[in-house]
Amino acid sequence: MANIAEIKGLTKLYNRKKALNNVTLDLESGKIYGMLGPNGSGKTSLIKILSGILRESSGEVLIDGHKPGVHTKSVVAYLPDRNFLYKWMSIQDAVNLFKDFYGDFDEYRAYELLDFMKLDRNMKTTELSKGMMEKLNLTLILSRKAKLYILDEPIAGVDPVARDQILNAIINNYDGESTMLITTHLVRDMENIFDDVIFLKDGEVRLIGNAESLRAEKEKSIDEIYKQIFGE
Repeated sequence: MANIAEIKGLTKLYNRKKALNNVTLDLESGKIYGMLGPNGSGKTSLIKILSGILRESSGEVLIDGHKPGVHTKSVVAYLPDRNFLYKWMSIQDAVNLFKDFYGDFDEYRAYELLDFMKLDRNMKTTELSKGMMEKLNLTLILSRKAKLYILDEPIAGVDPVARDQILNAIINNYDGESTMLITTHLVRDMENIFDDVIFLKDGEVRLIGNAESLRAEKEKSIDEIYKQIFGE
């Protein structure tokens, strides 16, 4: 399959400190990737560069054959790890905003997801619990017909019921042609949905491969491999 993203020699510096150090990897179309690593490993810098929020210090990033910019923002749907909606909004206001802002936004898919998540479109965002807000934000992102979805900690800090609903929404709305890149610390809960996994440590790729092949080769779960790599 073709690559939706190609990263070559990517380095990101913050006051001479390397958050990313010569990262090279490809993201194939039609796969769900888990990008795993502790805080400070470089995950956030990498996904923000892919999302067009940060610029690289050196190296090359191509998404859908283009450098990050206007075109790539039209094909990348990014779910940050914090709420991005205004407090005055209702759920319906949020849907309207995405409908107006993104040409690839599918309003009907959004309403289906809201029903699945049991979210009332008339509710104000200030009335939503953390789990409900996570479900709303994910609904908005998954309702875009993007080529690359980047989900940063989509199940962090939510209760088990909300966690299951979010995981089911991700699985049920993945069309097999787009690509998903998901960061998480809850490896055990999410590892079964990953096709490939990328382990980042100290800004470098320490291990990358097919999740099932790695399990067979190392005779460990992805969660156990994570603990082995980052427990050193």
